[in-house]
Amino acid sequence: MGKGFFQVPTAINEPIKSYAPGSSERESVLEQYKAYFNDTIDVPMYIGSEEVRTGNTKPMSPPHDHQHIVGTYHIADKKNVQSAIDNCLASRNAWANLSWEHRAAIFLKAAELIAGPYRAKINAATMIAQSKNIHQAEIDAACELIDFLRFNVEYMSQIYCEQPDSAEGIWNRVEYRPLEGFVYAVTPFNFTAIAGNLPASAAMMGNVVVWKPSDSQIFSAKVIVDIFKEAGLPDGVINVVYGDPVMITDTVLASPDFAGIHFTGSTHVFKELWKQIGNNIHTYKTYPKIVGETGGKDFILAHPTANPKQVATAITRGAFEFQGQKCSAASRVYLPKSTSKEILEYVKKDIASFNKPGSPADMTNYITAVIHEGSFDKLVRYINQAKDDENAEIYAGGSYDKSKGYFIEPTVIVTTDPKYTTMETELFGPVVTIYIYDDSDWSKTLQLIDNTSDYALTGAVISKDRYTIEEATKALQNCAGNFYINDKPTGAVVGQQPFGGARASGTNDKAGSPQNLLRWVSPRLIKETFVTPIDYRYPFLG
Repeated sequence: MGKGFFQVPTAINEPIKSYAPGSSERESVLEQYKAYFNDTIDVPMYIGSEEVRTGNTKPMSPPHDHQHIVGTYHIADKKNVQSAIDNCLASRNAWANLSWEHRAAIFLKAAELIAGPYRAKINAATMIAQSKNIHQAEIDAACELIDFLRFNVEYMSQIYCEQPDSAEGIWNRVEYRPLEGFVYAVTPFNFTAIAGNLPASAAMMGNVVVWKPSDSQIFSAKVIVDIFKEAGLPDGVINVVYGDPVMITDTVLASPDFAGIHFTGSTHVFKELWKQIGNNIHTYKTYPKIVGETGGKDFILAHPTANPKQVATAITRGAFEFQGQKCSAASRVYLPKSTSKEILEYVKKDIASFNKPGSPADMTNYITAVIHEGSFDKLVRYINQAKDDENAEIYAGGSYDKSKGYFIEPTVIVTTDPKYTTMETELFGPVVTIYIYDDSDWSKTLQLIDNTSDYALTGAVISKDRYTIEEATKALQNCAGNFYINDKPTGAVVGQQPFGGARASGTNDKAGSPQNLLRWVSPRLIKETFVTPIDYRYPFLG
């Protein structure tokens, strides 16, 4: 039972370390990278108090050196998944009834562990598993995950403080109960922070979780598990399984105790999950919460007044950081004819200044590998198609090589067709497509942007003209859940830019905000009357 109204530590964004040559953090992360790279680990599933090893394993290899094995992980069968569900349910009452400040303390401690003794570990693991350069690993695996944990604790305390008014003689109060059942967390390869936040945000609000990380992120997911365990997260609160996503999902969604899904991944998969949940609706004890952040076909729109160098930098960073493997990455760009040549020349110069794609252990590399062979082959098909099509040309890049790692050269396609396939299709790689519009068609281009894509995740307008900025902000209000003015469309910071999109980009429940945490509670209103009536008659009866 609580014995006070507790004020949690004020959340502040974790400072980003530079990893400049000669810095202690650079030496530390490279040492940890080398240790991980030259060792092999065996990653079990975590079900209740057990580390489960089935003997049915798959290897883990860095995308930038796919013949090198850094470890193996164990694959679940249906009994393992059911065991994870059972352990969730067995742990639920104790976890749900734990005082909120003690739940908060666990995740605040996890944040401090990441900021300190685990920083090099989680960054090095992300560099290996997902081929992130050190800057991308630092802003993701370290800083953003720390921010999620700290800010969510603050948001949780704010939610609990939100209470209804009370009238004379009565006291109204609201309990923010965890969901009745368990939550299923399905996380992507591209952000270690998302992989940690999806199960943790639900657990923080008192829920128990079955977590399925991406097969391509298990190496760094293991570090997250280690951190949560050292922080004191009780066994059975977050149960971790790997393997066949269809079998795991079918087993989870067949359970009457399934209470919600926290998902980041492809739009198609999320729609199929929604349909499956709908088909199973009569099975469940309660209506499940469905929260998802999915794909994007994110845009940059430059006005004729925009500074060409600023536009070029927004393209280079927005399209090519982490090889374009961000749901927010800039993948379609609209340039005015009057400045397009200058902007494109700047972009080509930027690309020419990159080292040839290589290992993140070489910190002169801006670009590394895409995540796996399937992604590589998909991107190659679109690049080759652009080479053959009359209405498109490869303006820069266009080379690729998978002999050692899955390396795609940053590629700029220029098209004369605003509905060209790579202007509409999410590629998830270092490929950006540019359409050049007549300066006089600015307003028409706004309509074109709004009508081109099924997605509505991020977008950016770059302009010096405030009238056109306002016009774009209004015209494009439905096609970007995160809209950027005079900036690239990536880089949302927890506590500053709550993240999420609508249309085919998800449910827009804004990770990194109280809105998301509210999805993981089921409020109960309690009305207490101090002097209870003893006569049914109201005054109007006389």
